[in-house]
Amino acid sequence: MKKLYCLLFTLWLIFQHAHAQTSPQLNSSEILLGLEKLNTVGSVLYIAAHPDDENTRLLSYYSKEKKLRTAYLSLTRGDGGQNLIGKEQGDALGLLRTQELLAARRVDGSEQFFTRANDFGFSKSPEETLSKWNKDSILADVVWVIRNFRPDVIICRFPTTGEGGHGHHTASAIIALEAFDAAADPNRYPNQLSYVQIWQARRIFWNTFNFGSSNNTPVSSDQLQLDVGVYNPLLGKSFVELSAESRSMHKSQGFGTAKARGEMPEHFKLMKGDSAKSDLFEGIDLTWKRFALTASLETKVNSILKKYNPRIPELIIDDLIVFYKQLLLLDEKDPSIAFWKKEKLKETQNLLLACSGLWMEAYATEYASAPGSPLQINAQLIKRNNCDVRLEKINYLQLTDTLTNLVLNTNRLTTFKHIDSLPKIIPFSNPYWLNEKHTTGMFTVKQQLLIGKAENNAACNVTFYVTINGLKLEIKLPLVYKYVDPAKGELYRPFEVLPPATVSISEKVFVFSQPISRTVSFIIKANTDSVNGAIHLVAPPGWSLTLKKNDFTLAKKNDEAVIEATITPQENSSNGKLEASLEINGKTYTKSIRRIEYDHIPCQFILSDAEAELIKFDLKKSGTNIGYIPGAGDELPACLKEIGFSVTELTDELLSSEDLSKFNAIITGIRAYNTSDRLQVHYNKLMEYVKSGGNLIVQYNTNNRLGPLQSKIGPYPFSITRSRVTNEDAEVKILKPAHPVFNFPNVISEKDFENWVQERGIYFAGDTDKNYETLLSMSDPGEKASEGSLIIAKYGKGNFAYTGLVFFRELPAGVPGAYRLLVNLLSLPKNK
Repeated sequence: MKKLYCLLFTLWLIFQHAHAQTSPQLNSSEILLGLEKLNTVGSVLYIAAHPDDENTRLLSYYSKEKKLRTAYLSLTRGDGGQNLIGKEQGDALGLLRTQELLAARRVDGSEQFFTRANDFGFSKSPEETLSKWNKDSILADVVWVIRNFRPDVIICRFPTTGEGGHGHHTASAIIALEAFDAAADPNRYPNQLSYVQIWQARRIFWNTFNFGSSNNTPVSSDQLQLDVGVYNPLLGKSFVELSAESRSMHKSQGFGTAKARGEMPEHFKLMKGDSAKSDLFEGIDLTWKRFALTASLETKVNSILKKYNPRIPELIIDDLIVFYKQLLLLDEKDPSIAFWKKEKLKETQNLLLACSGLWMEAYATEYASAPGSPLQINAQLIKRNNCDVRLEKINYLQLTDTLTNLVLNTNRLTTFKHIDSLPKIIPFSNPYWLNEKHTTGMFTVKQQLLIGKAENNAACNVTFYVTINGLKLEIKLPLVYKYVDPAKGELYRPFEVLPPATVSISEKVFVFSQPISRTVSFIIKANTDSVNGAIHLVAPPGWSLTLKKNDFTLAKKNDEAVIEATITPQENSSNGKLEASLEINGKTYTKSIRRIEYDHIPCQFILSDAEAELIKFDLKKSGTNIGYIPGAGDELPACLKEIGFSVTELTDELLSSEDLSKFNAIITGIRAYNTSDRLQVHYNKLMEYVKSGGNLIVQYNTNNRLGPLQSKIGPYPFSITRSRVTNEDAEVKILKPAHPVFNFPNVISEKDFENWVQERGIYFAGDTDKNYETLLSMSDPGEKASEGSLIIAKYGKGNFAYTGLVFFRELPAGVPGAYRLLVNLLSLPKNK
């Protein structure tokens, strides 16, 4: 059991550090910080609900200043939030925000964990949250992370009493507090004890702050205080400055942060555990002296620190080797010693590589390949300091060794070009939590050792067997793809294992309002050479499918074929999914691929079932030309084109030069006034457009950088509130049934609000001028009804509307009532 525990824990550590592209590259300051960390054997775990909830000031301080092993456990991946930089929603947004968290951790030096909880959108109560998440399952995940990470102290971002405002926030604290005890109880989740041992953290705190205030004034004077604004000369910056760099990685949430300087107090309230009067780690020995058997290690590290010369780091290699061997000899009967032995061996190995100036990498000449396909791998290494380094061998994909027994000359690059092939049986690359269908509240992850992981391990690895001054080391590096962008320089991306071919459908939703045939395109892309096969389609009952041809031949990797099918709804057709699959060499492949590419994160993708929604419902349309003003990013233009509108994207240049009178209506993308200051320049022109008979529909904006005095939106004043209705099934009352928006060209009833997804609406209007008509009333259970989800005002011959209804979620999900209501908004008749 002891050996099993050590093996599994080693795998856990490898998984957590899987992102590194090459061997560690540390400058002299970073080496010194790493040496100091060798003498620290303490850890702290921060727990909250979402990406961007974490306190990056505190994570930076404990990781870089106190040299503690520091981690953030985000219960969700932020799947249900909004997106300021693109169109990703749901699973795709969760993947983007996962990588933003990992980018932040690479800045502040902390580690990252998750549970299986799915961010299902804003929640107004912890009871709703815990019900949708399945509390016991998520509690088990938090216990699992605690038992693996073994923190001395746990810190919660939010309290259990609700001041965090979001049901997820409160639930994260409730679960953390219960997990504090459960992790130490052998009767709780005993199945985990086949892999880990119980763990009791010393204490758990709430990292307090005044909700709604920009300062960090403590909630009460008896709380612990810590100044994290300390300046570190080795870093050349304070931890508040460092934390701003970390937090600014949350670009999808618009969290670019200014670098503050000077004192920055943080405050803490003890939630449970041993009392503390002056420090969170009071009474906890964070040095090797906490274990009787390891006290002498501190002396050895101190001697290495004294000997360290930043200009000649190789002078301490032999001393680090002695320390490394002392670690190897530690008795692992004590689980805590075994835990820190593994961690410090890893840290020491990284320092040995850095001090020797040994750099290694293994990269493929292509970024993706299919199982069984040939692949060229280039392995490179160089030793840049004066020490004895030998390369014994390199282990490639199919466990083929290249024996070299090569003595590396100083500052001379060595390159090995190896032709290999991917194993015929190897899992496709895909975020592990998205490999199976999931519920609204929880992802399906069946392998215990995957739970808690931030991301997949590398698809493939290459192992370098080296000796440094006689010490043998095995350095496993992920296989990556390296390339040069003419504008950005040398770049890396993860190597991908893909099916022989993927198939994508031209649209996510096909809307039929009449029994008219339509052509649907299927794009097949080869991920290896010589792909021959056939496509097969399955439609819901009552739909007629005709393929012009179903076979395809793709000679070269990355070749594409477009196959078209004619789809016709019958009178009795049922709404449902159109499914596509590929038959290649007797095997069936069902995956499409969606790529997510931004400069601040590694290239990402999702393999999901190749399917689209076929929706048939009664929809009448008036007018054809729509202007769309881009906002933070949504799928609205594609959805409007899908139902027959001609959509023109109104860029800043076109808004300045275009004659707007040709548009039947203009609609703004979500958060357009948050993302474009230029809309204020065009305010008068837009109002003149409305006055002359046009319809301007403004989708939701947030009030965090927007107020009635800062930004003019409509012809009459109104404010934007934080009011929202999060229950997608909440009752909706039509306040003025005779209003044209409910009658032309489609008659709208309460039935059109059935089957909405995630929520009703967000950021409703408030303080509305008397010229606005409030048209809908809705509320979450037990709350006062809000009438700000849709407001319309006549202005001259035209109409202005502001709506917080989440059309940006409902249309891509194929919700018929949302289409019908939005068409009516675009079709509001001119005023006399």
